[in-house]
Amino acid sequence: MSSEDRLSQVFAALADPTRRAILSRLSHGPASVGAVSAPFGISAPAISQHLKVLERAGLVTRTVQAQWRTLSLRPEPLDDASAWVAEQRREWNLRLDALEQHLGVMKSNATKSNDSKET
Repeated sequence: MSSEDRLSQVFAALADPTRRAILSRLSHGPASVGAVSAPFGISAPAISQHLKVLERAGLVTRTVQAQWRTLSLRPEPLDDASAWVAEQRREWNLRLDALEQHLGVMKSNATKSNDSKET
């Protein structure tokens, strides 16, 4: 899978508030599926679907020991998403700076043009 496809999966996973809440819980450390699902008033199959989306995006890993299933956060995909956002922010800041500079030149030229018409 390409890194762009992985990034799309990460952003899709982050688009849902329940999945963001699950990641927030796991940021405090590994937890059982039961502990992660407890605060949500949704069915076990719905939680399972959310977990599958998070696992496909590479944000969560699941380990199984006997009957216990433990979930852990994998922060690396979040780092990739953060780097992408930072790059986009840098690009847009450069564009906005160039626009601001261009508008300043236009304003200066308009002022000079108005001054020359008045004399």
